Amino acid sequence: MPTSPAPKDTPEAAIGTGTGGVPRLFAVIRALTEVQAEGGRVTQLARTVGLTQATTHRLLQSLMAEGMVEQDERSKLYRLSIDFFALAAKAGNAGDLRSLCRPVLLRLCASLGDSIFLLVRSGFDAVCLDRSEGPFPIRSFTGDVGGRIALGVGQGSLAILAFLPEAEREEVIRFNLSRVREYGVYDEVYLRTEIERVRQAGYAARNTGLLEGMAGVAVPICDREGRAVAALSVGTIADRLNPDRLPTVVELLKREAAAVGPKIHPFDPSLRRPSQSLAGSAATQRIPAPG
Repeated sequence: MPTSPAPKDTPEAAIGTGTGGVPRLFAVIRALTEVQAEGGRVTQLARTVGLTQATTHRLLQSLMAEGMVEQDERSKLYRLSIDFFALAAKAGNAGDLRSLCRPVLLRLCASLGDSIFLLVRSGFDAVCLDRSEGPFPIRSFTGDVGGRIALGVGQGSLAILAFLPEAEREEVIRFNLSRVREYGVYDEVYLRTEIERVRQAGYAARNTGLLEGMAGVAVPICDREGRAVAALSVGTIADRLNPDRLPTVVELLKREAAAVGPKIHPFDPSLRRPSQSLAGSAATQRIPAPG
Protein backbone atom coordinates (compact mmCIF):
# COMPACT_ATOMS: atom_id res chain seq x y z
CA MET A 1 0.00 0.00 0.00
CA PRO A 2 1.25 3.54 -0.70
CA THR A 3 2.50 5.39 2.30
CA SER A 4 1.11 8.76 3.21
CA PRO A 5 3.44 11.73 3.07
CA ALA A 6 4.94 12.82 6.35
CA PRO A 7 2.90 15.49 8.14
CA LYS A 8 4.16 19.01 7.77
CA ASP A 9 5.90 19.15 11.12
CA THR A 10 6.97 15.60 11.91
CA PRO A 11 10.61 14.73 12.68
CA GLU A 12 10.88 12.92 9.35
CA ALA A 13 9.80 15.99 7.41
CA ALA A 14 11.97 18.24 9.57
CA ILE A 15 15.14 16.33 8.95
CA GLY A 16 14.40 16.06 5.28
CA THR A 17 14.14 12.44 4.30
CA GLY A 18 12.97 13.66 0.89
CA THR A 19 12.83 16.79 -1.15
CA GLY A 20 10.16 18.21 1.19
CA GLY A 21 12.73 18.83 3.92
CA VAL A 22 15.10 20.78 1.70
CA PRO A 23 13.08 24.01 1.64
CA ARG A 24 12.98 23.98 5.43
CA LEU A 25 16.72 23.61 5.70
CA PHE A 26 17.21 26.53 3.35
CA ALA A 27 14.61 28.55 5.26
CA VAL A 28 16.70 28.12 8.41
CA ILE A 29 19.88 29.04 6.53
CA ARG A 30 18.23 32.19 5.19
CA ALA A 31 16.99 33.07 8.67
CA LEU A 32 20.51 32.66 10.03
CA THR A 33 21.91 35.07 7.42
CA GLU A 34 19.65 37.77 8.87
CA VAL A 35 21.12 37.37 12.37
CA GLN A 36 24.68 36.38 11.46
CA ALA A 37 26.31 39.28 13.30
CA GLU A 38 24.64 38.71 16.67
CA GLY A 39 23.51 35.09 16.32
CA GLY A 40 20.03 33.63 16.66
CA ARG A 41 18.10 31.66 19.26
CA VAL A 42 15.91 28.67 18.44
CA THR A 43 12.78 30.57 19.47
CA GLN A 44 13.67 33.52 17.24
CA LEU A 45 14.54 31.32 14.26
CA ALA A 46 11.42 29.20 14.70
CA ARG A 47 9.22 32.30 14.50
CA THR A 48 11.04 33.46 11.39
CA VAL A 49 10.64 30.20 9.48
CA GLY A 50 7.18 29.39 10.82
CA LEU A 51 8.03 26.04 12.42
CA THR A 52 7.89 24.68 15.95
CA GLN A 53 10.91 25.10 18.20
CA ALA A 54 11.42 21.32 18.26
CA THR A 55 11.50 21.09 14.48
CA THR A 56 13.75 24.13 14.14
CA HIS A 57 16.11 22.64 16.72
CA ARG A 58 16.30 19.36 14.76
CA LEU A 59 17.05 21.27 11.56
CA LEU A 60 19.81 23.22 13.29
CA GLN A 61 21.29 20.01 14.68
CA SER A 62 21.29 18.50 11.18
CA LEU A 63 23.09 21.55 9.81
CA MET A 64 25.58 21.43 12.68
CA ALA A 65 26.27 17.76 11.94
CA GLU A 66 27.24 18.81 8.41
CA GLY A 67 29.45 21.62 9.71
CA MET A 68 27.29 24.35 8.19
CA VAL A 69 26.10 25.84 11.50
CA GLU A 70 27.87 26.46 14.79
CA GLN A 71 26.58 27.21 18.28
CA ASP A 72 28.28 29.42 20.84
CA GLU A 73 28.85 27.34 23.97
CA ARG A 74 28.16 30.20 26.35
CA SER A 75 25.38 32.18 24.69
CA LYS A 76 23.82 29.17 22.91
CA LEU A 77 23.30 31.37 19.86
CA TYR A 78 23.45 29.82 16.40
CA ARG A 79 25.40 31.20 13.43
CA LEU A 80 26.41 29.99 10.02
CA SER A 81 29.86 28.43 10.35
CA ILE A 82 33.15 29.33 8.74
CA ASP A 83 32.84 26.11 6.72
CA PHE A 84 29.59 27.38 5.23
CA PHE A 85 31.22 30.63 4.09
CA ALA A 86 34.29 28.81 2.82
CA LEU A 87 32.08 26.48 0.79
CA ALA A 88 30.12 29.42 -0.63
CA ALA A 89 33.31 31.26 -1.54
CA LYS A 90 34.72 28.17 -3.23
CA ALA A 91 31.50 27.66 -5.15
CA GLY A 92 31.62 31.25 -6.30
CA ASN A 93 35.14 30.69 -7.62
CA ALA A 94 36.19 34.06 -6.25
CA GLY A 95 39.56 34.93 -4.79
CA ASP A 96 39.68 36.00 -1.18
CA LEU A 97 40.21 39.66 -0.34
CA ARG A 98 43.89 39.22 0.38
CA SER A 99 44.52 37.67 -3.04
CA LEU A 100 42.27 40.22 -4.68
CA CYS A 101 44.14 43.14 -3.14
CA ARG A 102 47.69 41.84 -3.45
CA PRO A 103 48.21 43.37 -6.93
CA VAL A 104 46.64 46.59 -5.65
CA LEU A 105 49.11 46.83 -2.78
CA LEU A 106 52.06 46.18 -5.07
CA ARG A 107 50.79 48.70 -7.61
CA LEU A 108 50.25 51.43 -5.01
CA CYS A 109 53.59 50.74 -3.35
CA ALA A 110 55.39 51.08 -6.69
CA SER A 111 53.46 54.22 -7.66
CA LEU A 112 53.73 56.05 -4.35
CA GLY A 113 56.99 54.70 -2.96
CA ASP A 114 55.39 54.22 0.45
CA SER A 115 54.22 51.28 2.56
CA ILE A 116 50.68 50.14 1.84
CA PHE A 117 48.44 48.26 4.27
CA LEU A 118 45.25 46.23 3.86
CA LEU A 119 43.17 46.22 7.03
CA VAL A 120 39.95 44.33 7.68
CA ARG A 121 37.44 44.54 10.46
CA SER A 122 37.46 41.81 13.10
CA GLY A 123 34.78 42.53 15.68
CA PHE A 124 35.87 45.64 17.55
CA ASP A 125 39.36 45.56 16.02
CA ALA A 126 41.07 46.15 12.72
CA VAL A 127 43.51 43.46 11.59
CA CYS A 128 46.38 43.91 9.15
CA LEU A 129 45.57 41.32 6.49
CA ASP A 130 48.49 42.25 4.20
CA ARG A 131 51.12 44.92 3.59
CA SER A 132 53.62 45.94 0.94
CA GLU A 133 56.77 47.50 2.32
CA GLY A 134 58.05 50.80 0.92
CA PRO A 135 61.62 52.09 1.06
CA PHE A 136 61.13 54.29 4.12
CA PRO A 137 61.41 52.81 7.61
CA ILE A 138 58.08 53.35 9.36
CA ARG A 139 56.16 52.33 12.43
CA SER A 140 52.49 51.46 12.39
CA PHE A 141 49.81 50.65 14.93
CA THR A 142 49.16 47.16 13.59
CA GLY A 143 52.79 46.28 12.97
CA ASP A 144 53.23 43.28 10.68
CA VAL A 145 50.58 41.09 9.08
CA GLY A 146 48.25 39.81 11.80
CA GLY A 147 48.62 42.84 14.05
CA ARG A 148 45.49 44.25 15.65
CA ILE A 149 44.35 47.65 16.80
CA ALA A 150 41.09 48.91 18.24
CA LEU A 151 38.77 50.37 15.61
CA GLY A 152 39.21 54.13 15.79
CA VAL A 153 42.97 54.16 16.39
CA GLY A 154 45.07 54.89 13.31
CA GLN A 155 43.89 55.98 9.91
CA GLY A 156 42.99 52.57 8.47
CA SER A 157 40.83 51.48 11.39
CA LEU A 158 39.26 54.94 11.60
CA ALA A 159 38.28 54.77 7.93
CA ILE A 160 36.52 51.45 8.55
CA LEU A 161 34.78 52.68 11.70
CA ALA A 162 33.56 55.89 10.09
CA PHE A 163 31.75 54.08 7.30
CA LEU A 164 30.09 51.31 9.28
CA PRO A 165 26.28 51.40 9.47
CA GLU A 166 25.22 53.79 12.23
CA ALA A 167 24.03 51.14 14.70
CA GLU A 168 27.26 49.14 14.35
CA ARG A 169 29.35 52.29 14.57
CA GLU A 170 27.67 53.30 17.84
CA GLU A 171 28.20 49.84 19.29
CA VAL A 172 31.90 49.95 18.44
CA ILE A 173 32.32 53.45 19.87
CA ARG A 174 30.72 52.44 23.17
CA PHE A 175 32.85 49.32 23.43
CA ASN A 176 36.15 50.86 22.30
CA LEU A 177 36.02 54.24 24.02
CA SER A 178 37.94 53.05 27.07
CA ARG A 179 40.47 51.36 24.80
CA VAL A 180 41.20 54.38 22.62
CA ARG A 181 41.50 56.58 25.71
CA GLU A 182 44.60 54.58 26.65
CA TYR A 183 46.45 56.42 23.87
CA GLY A 184 46.26 59.68 25.80
CA VAL A 185 44.80 62.07 23.23
CA TYR A 186 41.39 60.55 22.59
CA ASP A 187 38.08 61.29 24.24
CA GLU A 188 34.56 60.73 22.98
CA VAL A 189 34.15 64.23 21.57
CA TYR A 190 37.44 64.00 19.70
CA LEU A 191 36.68 60.52 18.34
CA ARG A 192 33.22 61.50 17.12
CA THR A 193 34.59 64.70 15.58
CA GLU A 194 37.20 62.67 13.71
CA ILE A 195 34.61 60.19 12.52
CA GLU A 196 32.40 62.93 11.14
CA ARG A 197 35.36 64.59 9.44
CA VAL A 198 36.32 61.29 7.79
CA ARG A 199 32.75 60.69 6.63
CA GLN A 200 32.59 64.12 5.02
CA ALA A 201 36.03 63.90 3.39
CA GLY A 202 35.78 60.25 2.34
CA TYR A 203 39.20 59.44 3.79
CA ALA A 204 41.16 59.53 7.04
CA ALA A 205 44.36 61.56 7.10
CA ARG A 206 45.65 63.34 10.13
CA ASN A 207 48.93 63.15 11.96
CA THR A 208 47.84 62.79 15.59
CA GLY A 209 51.38 62.67 16.88
CA LEU A 210 50.85 59.25 18.45
CA LEU A 211 53.66 57.87 16.32
CA GLU A 212 56.25 60.62 16.16
CA GLY A 213 57.38 61.50 12.66
CA MET A 214 54.84 59.13 11.06
CA ALA A 215 51.76 60.00 9.02
CA GLY A 216 49.08 58.03 7.23
CA VAL A 217 46.06 58.25 5.00
CA ALA A 218 43.38 55.63 4.43
CA VAL A 219 40.17 55.08 2.50
CA PRO A 220 37.47 52.50 3.20
CA ILE A 221 36.81 49.54 0.94
CA CYS A 222 33.04 49.07 0.76
CA ASP A 223 31.28 45.94 -0.43
CA ARG A 224 28.37 45.87 -2.87
CA GLU A 225 25.99 46.97 -0.13
CA GLY A 226 28.10 49.99 0.72
CA ARG A 227 29.33 48.54 4.03
CA ALA A 228 32.92 49.28 4.99
CA VAL A 229 34.64 45.91 5.39
CA ALA A 230 38.28 46.89 4.93
CA ALA A 231 40.62 49.79 4.26
CA LEU A 232 43.59 50.66 2.09
CA SER A 233 46.13 52.67 4.04
CA VAL A 234 49.39 54.42 3.30
CA GLY A 235 52.00 54.65 6.03
CA THR A 236 54.90 57.01 5.52
CA ILE A 237 57.09 59.62 7.14
CA ALA A 238 55.29 62.87 7.91
CA ASP A 239 57.27 64.98 5.42
CA ARG A 240 56.01 62.88 2.51
CA LEU A 241 52.33 63.46 3.25
CA ASN A 242 52.28 67.22 2.86
CA PRO A 243 49.18 69.17 1.69
CA ASP A 244 50.45 69.30 -1.91
CA ARG A 245 50.88 65.53 -2.21
CA LEU A 246 47.90 64.41 -0.14
CA PRO A 247 45.19 64.85 -2.84
CA THR A 248 47.15 62.68 -5.28
CA VAL A 249 47.58 59.91 -2.71
CA VAL A 250 43.91 60.04 -1.75
CA GLU A 251 42.80 59.89 -5.38
CA LEU A 252 44.92 56.80 -6.06
CA LEU A 253 43.63 55.04 -2.95
CA LYS A 254 39.99 55.87 -3.73
CA ARG A 255 40.35 54.66 -7.31
CA GLU A 256 41.77 51.30 -6.24
CA ALA A 257 39.24 50.86 -3.41
CA ALA A 258 36.34 51.62 -5.75
CA ALA A 259 37.59 48.99 -8.20
CA VAL A 260 38.02 46.32 -5.52
CA GLY A 261 34.70 46.84 -3.72
CA PRO A 262 32.35 45.33 -6.32
CA LYS A 263 34.62 42.29 -6.66
CA ILE A 264 34.42 41.31 -3.00
CA HIS A 265 32.71 37.97 -2.58
CA PRO A 266 29.86 38.31 -0.05
CA PHE A 267 30.89 35.01 1.57
CA ASP A 268 34.61 35.72 1.75
CA PRO A 269 35.79 33.97 4.96
CA SER A 270 38.64 36.46 5.43
CA LEU A 271 36.10 39.19 6.17
CA ARG A 272 34.44 37.15 8.91
CA ARG A 273 37.44 35.38 10.36
CA PRO A 274 40.50 37.38 9.29
CA SER A 275 42.81 35.10 11.25
CA GLN A 276 41.88 32.25 8.92
CA SER A 277 43.60 34.15 6.10
CA LEU A 278 46.76 35.09 7.97
CA ALA A 279 49.96 33.12 7.80
CA GLY A 280 51.86 32.10 10.89
CA SER A 281 51.25 32.82 14.53
CA ALA A 282 51.14 36.57 13.97
CA ALA A 283 47.41 36.19 13.37
CA THR A 284 46.80 35.68 17.07
CA GLN A 285 49.27 38.19 18.43
CA ARG A 286 48.16 41.57 19.70
CA ILE A 287 50.44 44.50 19.00
CA PRO A 288 50.96 46.62 22.15
CA ALA A 289 50.15 50.29 22.09
CA PRO A 290 53.10 52.55 21.26
CA GLY A 291 54.95 53.77 24.30
